[in-house]
Amino acid sequence: MVTQQHHHRPTLKQSNKAFKSKHTTKGSLKDAQKGKVPRSSPKLHSTTSNDSAQLRLNRRNAAKQAQLTKRQSLVDSRRLFSSGGTSRIVAVVPLTSDIDSRLCVERLASVLGETVDGSGESRSKLHASRFKTSLEFLFPTTFYSILDAVLIADYVLIILSPSVEVDEQGETLMRTMQSVGMPSVVAVVGESTQETATTTSKEHKEILKSLLSFTQYFVPSLNRVYDLSSSASSEALNTIRALSESTPAEVKWRAGRSYLLADQLQWAKPITDSALEPSTLGSLSITGIIRGASLDPNRLVHLPSWGDYQIEKILSAPLPRPARTTSKTTSNLDSMDQSDIIVEPLLLAEPTPSEADSLVSTNSTDDDEELRREQTWPTDEDMDGAGRIDLDLEGQVPIPDAPIGTTPKRIKRMPKGMSEYQAAWIVDSDVEEDDEEDADKENRVDFKIDTPEADDVAMEDDEEDAEGDDGISGGGGKRKVRFGDEADFEDLSQDEEDAQLASWRLAREKNKEREKEEQTHTLFPDEIDTPQHIPAQQRFARYRGLRSFRTSPWDPYENLPREYGRIFSWEGQGDKRGGGAFKRMERSIINKIEKEGGGVEPGTRVTIVLRNVPQSVHLHHTITPTSNSSSPLTLFALLPHEHKQTVLNFTITRNTEYTDPVRSKDPMVLCMGFRRLKIKPVYSAFEGGKIPLNNVHKFLRYLPHGDTSMATIYGPVMFGSGKVSCVLLRETGVDAILSTTSPTPALVASGTLASPSTTRIIAKRVILTGHPFKVHKKTATVRYMFFNAEDVNYFSPIQLHTKHGRIGHIKESLGTHGYFKAHFDGPISQMDTVCMSLYKRVWPRWSEAVHAVQGNGESAGSNETIEVVEDVDMD
Repeated sequence: MVTQQHHHRPTLKQSNKAFKSKHTTKGSLKDAQKGKVPRSSPKLHSTTSNDSAQLRLNRRNAAKQAQLTKRQSLVDSRRLFSSGGTSRIVAVVPLTSDIDSRLCVERLASVLGETVDGSGESRSKLHASRFKTSLEFLFPTTFYSILDAVLIADYVLIILSPSVEVDEQGETLMRTMQSVGMPSVVAVVGESTQETATTTSKEHKEILKSLLSFTQYFVPSLNRVYDLSSSASSEALNTIRALSESTPAEVKWRAGRSYLLADQLQWAKPITDSALEPSTLGSLSITGIIRGASLDPNRLVHLPSWGDYQIEKILSAPLPRPARTTSKTTSNLDSMDQSDIIVEPLLLAEPTPSEADSLVSTNSTDDDEELRREQTWPTDEDMDGAGRIDLDLEGQVPIPDAPIGTTPKRIKRMPKGMSEYQAAWIVDSDVEEDDEEDADKENRVDFKIDTPEADDVAMEDDEEDAEGDDGISGGGGKRKVRFGDEADFEDLSQDEEDAQLASWRLAREKNKEREKEEQTHTLFPDEIDTPQHIPAQQRFARYRGLRSFRTSPWDPYENLPREYGRIFSWEGQGDKRGGGAFKRMERSIINKIEKEGGGVEPGTRVTIVLRNVPQSVHLHHTITPTSNSSSPLTLFALLPHEHKQTVLNFTITRNTEYTDPVRSKDPMVLCMGFRRLKIKPVYSAFEGGKIPLNNVHKFLRYLPHGDTSMATIYGPVMFGSGKVSCVLLRETGVDAILSTTSPTPALVASGTLASPSTTRIIAKRVILTGHPFKVHKKTATVRYMFFNAEDVNYFSPIQLHTKHGRIGHIKESLGTHGYFKAHFDGPISQMDTVCMSLYKRVWPRWSEAVHAVQGNGESAGSNETIEVVEDVDMD
């Protein structure tokens, strides 16, 4: 009998869901259900081979191309130093005063058995024959000279002290270098020149760990601090190896630019017809090795702290080579002096007149007919008629009758080079810009009272504001301040000392007042009191009401200032996203340069001859065996259009360590790549890339903490938006005047360069507030917002709002004291506050370049002295 096996019925058999591929999405599944077939890419698929094999081959090919690209970039970065003729530039930066940087460099040279050339100068050279390279050390001493050295350096050698802690100035220097952009950093611990207590081995290791943690806060990629204070020679040898064998890190803003460190300078006096009138401009020959990209003679070059210049020609500058003798009688005479063979320089490149960039940086407004039609400035006929004056019967100049309301009460300042007739067109700045001050300063007697006593009081107030409005000009501008050089000590008289002490105390009180203003602005943002002695429609004549700050239209070409006729723009600027047009122009220029090529290749030792350079440049940077110049002369090539002036924008974040108030239009020093400018920026809100429909952005009276803001200035174009770092520095003001040494400026904010835009509208808001006197459900009687019926009728079309979120409008005026009845979209409370927002457009100030100064405090290249004085607002 055959037995059958027992089987369960397959009712519990599990059926899993079919596996979906990795890149399947809902959209692809929906397309598949519709019968659509995805298009095959010819790069990924082939009709003659297997699909999987072709995909694998493409992946291998892509990986190989990426490998070759990375290898080629590494070879290009090392090619400059492979021949041994180009030195690696090392900026030596001690962070404490007890460190002698030259002793540290001599310690490095002693390990290799070499000597340092020029050990007593501001520059020294070390030939590391063991590593087949040479190192050129720069020893800057002042704050700005350190920044100049970091701009050109391949490495930054930071020297720390084993016994003295880094002070506030050292931390400010590290933060500034980090914000500007540093190349490769090597940190060492040097020997202190001060007598300190001996430490144990365990304590010394803890000190090294602490210093490593400090440096990693600013340079996260740093993983070691070399100890030169110990007697071990391995640490010094490892330091030399890190400087000689590693590849320098690429600085983003230097990519695609050619730059040069001057080895020799020579200034040639031009040939003039008259010997009695010698010219201060001539041709400057700068000898050095080209670094970075190729140098095009048609482009302009920038000398930091001196300006932009044109290239006259580029010559070769080979080093002299020793003469070689082939005679057998002289081949063994090693002690005989052999003269060097000097190779004659060859002409490498010259600019093409039709393609060379011009030094014109601004537009000429005199020939612009369109600007003449739009702006209400006097014409040539008006100027000619102003010069013809007919005398009366008594031989006196008659006083013409002026229409009522057109004669200005007074003119506070007359710009340099402007006639009295032109200055008469300048409206009093107190009427336009005094709302930045507190309510008391806004409601001064400048607007209504025309008596001589009132004018005298107003002039005294203006002089006080000009002397020390923000605590920067405490010395009254009597003593000159030099940037980068030490000031000569002067024993002042007792009266002068008392005057400076009073100015210093006044500046300190001004700073306290500004702190109170900032606190008040934080509690009540943009709120001001309506003046009683002048009509509100006259006080706020330049303001307008907006139904919606984000969507209400605003013409960007309406009522432009005269400075807008001087700047340059580009196609597509009318669009609210003008930054896209600028990026397209930047990309096309860079692609054209890469495609055409040309110029002198990097690694070539050349002599660049510049035309129309002041002699003071040569005197300030003359390189001699006894030269003590702490700031070496550097040269940077400009890209096309980078000499033109436009409206620049920066995304900045305030330094958390800086606690003083920072107000819009406060004088600052901007370090932007290789440029350094004196600016008065205007701060505005930054929306993080979400541009409003009307391209209107809120003006910020004070730079806030923690938030990213936008700073706007007039300045030269610079390509590389998002890559060029910038820092805002503030001079210490009174301390700079009273101190005998060069002070360290305060780091206010740091950020990056954004795309420039001339149509970006910065709207300043003021809020007029009123008190609900009587309330009946949705209707209320409001007072204290206006003080006459005419103002109520004038501002009646503007929408009202309350702090609790109600929206309303003015219905009618009540009485003659400014009371009015308002209706809202809901019941309001007696404790609520009625507000009216008014807006006007603001513009930045014109920036100036920071020029180097000579030993007597005069600006090189000009006869004007640099004084730290707050000028009067002329907007």
